[in-house]
Amino acid sequence: MTTLIAAAFVSALQSHAPSPDLAGNDLYAFLIGSWDVDVLDVDDQGVQHRARGEWHFARILEGRAVQDVWISPPRSDRKAAVLRNRYGTTLRMFDPKAKVWRVTWLNPVSGAHDELVARRVGVDVVHEGSRPDGTPIRWTFTDIRTDSCTWRGEASNDGGKTWNLETEFRLRRVAR
Repeated sequence: MTTLIAAAFVSALQSHAPSPDLAGNDLYAFLIGSWDVDVLDVDDQGVQHRARGEWHFARILEGRAVQDVWISPPRSDRKAAVLRNRYGTTLRMFDPKAKVWRVTWLNPVSGAHDELVARRVGVDVVHEGSRPDGTPIRWTFTDIRTDSCTWRGEASNDGGKTWNLETEFRLRRVAR
């Protein structure tokens, strides 16, 4: 019974093509699929921590949204106690009135919940928002290629005048 429920849920959620409503606004098409990730975290003292991760992206809700599952360390490396544990999801939905993407990140492990707005800036995809405490954050997909790209997570302690790198992910597409 559980397998049937899971299959029905995935069938109702997942879409294999973008909605025609996204014409000209399919910002995340390049991400659809699975990725291996090299992770760099920079703590508050500037100490760097390296890890690996896996990131999976799919179209959902009749192709009107994109959802991911972000896991670090990857499932193959997970143990009972995991440092810098991330096992969360991001929902990306196009807002046709504002002509931007609304982005929500949730990590039930840490309780993280971020809300951002995304748009194309030149060749990059830039997300801007703030943490629940008001700290401005910026996430950027850059160096976008068919089989690789870089994602950077930054925060600002001075209202967005300067940005501090907190996390950098280097993505490599998993063979389809």
